[in-house]
Amino acid sequence: MTALAGLRSRAEQLRRELNEHNYRYYVLDAPVISDAQYDKLLRELQEIETSHPELVTPDSPTQRVGAAPSEAFGEVRHKIPMTSMDNAFDETEAHEWDKRCRTGLEKEKVSYSVEPKFDGTSVALRYEDGVLVQAGTRGDGSTGEDITANVRTIPTVPLHLHGKGWPAVLEVRGEVVIPKEDFERLNAEQLKRDEKVFANPRNAAAGSLRQLDPRITARRPLAFFPWGLGETSAAAGKRYSEVVKHLKDWGFRVSEYFHVAHGIDECLAYYGKMLAQRDELPFEIDGVVYKVDDIAAREELGYTARAPRWALAHKLPAREENTVVEDILASVGRTGVITPVAVLKPIQVSGVTVTHATLHNEDELHRKDVRIGDTVVVRRAGDVIPEVVGVVREKRPAHTHVWHMPKRCPVCDAEVHREEGEAAHRCMGGLYCAAQRMGAILHFASRHAMDIEGLGDKLVEQLVEKKMVKTVADIYHLEQEALAGLERMGEKSAQNLLDEIDHSKQTTLPRFLNALGIPQVGEATAELLAEHFGSLDALMDADRETLESVHGIGPSMADDISAFFHQKHNREVIGRLQAAGIRWPKIEAHARGEQLLAGKTFVLTGTLSAMPRDEAKKRLKALGAKVSESVSKKTSYVVVGVDPGSKADKARELGVQTLDEKAFLALLGK
Repeated sequence: MTALAGLRSRAEQLRRELNEHNYRYYVLDAPVISDAQYDKLLRELQEIETSHPELVTPDSPTQRVGAAPSEAFGEVRHKIPMTSMDNAFDETEAHEWDKRCRTGLEKEKVSYSVEPKFDGTSVALRYEDGVLVQAGTRGDGSTGEDITANVRTIPTVPLHLHGKGWPAVLEVRGEVVIPKEDFERLNAEQLKRDEKVFANPRNAAAGSLRQLDPRITARRPLAFFPWGLGETSAAAGKRYSEVVKHLKDWGFRVSEYFHVAHGIDECLAYYGKMLAQRDELPFEIDGVVYKVDDIAAREELGYTARAPRWALAHKLPAREENTVVEDILASVGRTGVITPVAVLKPIQVSGVTVTHATLHNEDELHRKDVRIGDTVVVRRAGDVIPEVVGVVREKRPAHTHVWHMPKRCPVCDAEVHREEGEAAHRCMGGLYCAAQRMGAILHFASRHAMDIEGLGDKLVEQLVEKKMVKTVADIYHLEQEALAGLERMGEKSAQNLLDEIDHSKQTTLPRFLNALGIPQVGEATAELLAEHFGSLDALMDADRETLESVHGIGPSMADDISAFFHQKHNREVIGRLQAAGIRWPKIEAHARGEQLLAGKTFVLTGTLSAMPRDEAKKRLKALGAKVSESVSKKTSYVVVGVDPGSKADKARELGVQTLDEKAFLALLGK
């Protein structure tokens, strides 16, 4: 046996052992080795795979750490739609649903599988020959987002099915959630880092799955519980209760609260039990789900236009409590949006201590007329989301005052601007506001901005925490010795980063404008502005009227651009960036009206053989066209390549003209 063959054999053995230990730990809750022993096995496998990358397999336990960041999510088509369920809010509605099931099946009594309705985010996992090959969100029920790289990081999702007997194709659907205790710890960590806390576990779970960097997802305490099947190549059981047993054997952690109820009375008894226990449950729930247990009977009952007739979500009642608004704060988010937040006298709602509640925006605050000192009704809708329902007017103290959004940012004293036609207020000190610091730096360094590889979340967090970087200009004054002393850094890593930073100094004006994080200015608008004005100085000195005269710049956008460049501190940071040596090739300004595709909007879908999609976008923008990501009635053309997504169908549905690659290239040639 060759050395490589021996390593391949050892790697396969380690993967089998580690997958078995994962199954015992997460599914059976009966580990047979210590954490230290597990870590030793994992490190050995990591060393083999690091030295021989060709030995890495998709189902290796090492793949849970998170892959490299992605630029965007792809699409997942659900061959069997992920429909929602009808709801019942009282026993009468539950009895009516049971009667419809019994009538449709011509039975005196129907057996139902019952389980808690976890309040998380739904995903579909596709296994082929026992290996996880794809994971997608529910999306619109027909098409979701491909979040495979993120789902691989969840420890309760088997990368390779355990045991035997699974179908060659198996789609397992379920809920990704965060346990209550883990959620409290997660928010405590967010506060420690001076970051925005999550409103509830459901939002935290959904946000974690939509991270473009799977390494962030890997740090979140996510868990997966199956609740059903999608496409399968063979039946997995005659009853869903049999399917659940198989899923556990195949490596999934199934709900310990799963139960089979014989008739609606047992369903309601189970509901009452869950209602009484909900504060003690390890996860947030917003109801109980009843499903006909017999799979063939489900097919017989069928579906309505929007939901299966054989399933019902019996919702828990909302829990409400009264408390007092002790203060109203203007909270500045990472993107500069300022949100009024009610500081509440601590109150227990559904077993969770609520101390803050968002008031969304100034218009919503005034609509509810919430004031400091008011007694308010706080509700966790669906037993999860904290919100101020309204004010108890008869308990309002004398001499209260209407709250107004401050005119200056409470963090950096920059102008607070409200976009025309929008409810949001925004701090315009994006380049120097401390509340926006981390977000501004990450955006500045991102791929389509200054493209500084290595300047990721964890490192930026340390740079901000240690006050090594206060504005993006400070990036260009970092020193190797200071960087090398940071966690997970060394002299070589520090020098590599400094080389990347130095390399970023040679850029383009559109990239630089995009990097500044000007509200409403993304890649396309940055290119438009650069082409029209030709220089940064000309753009910075343009007034609102001049900006509005540019084709594609509306009043609201012109207002934001002008306000951004007229902030003294923003100009100071831009001056420091130029003094640090950031340069770009000179470009010739030209009127947009001379461009042949000015005023046309294009959408690209599928793969083009003649050029990458980014190149196609650049060619279109150079001719004055706008490139959009979504199809609407205002779209001029949809360019359809090989393996197009749902955008092509949408174009045909709306009557939007489509171009195949040949026609598209001919158009560019003209």
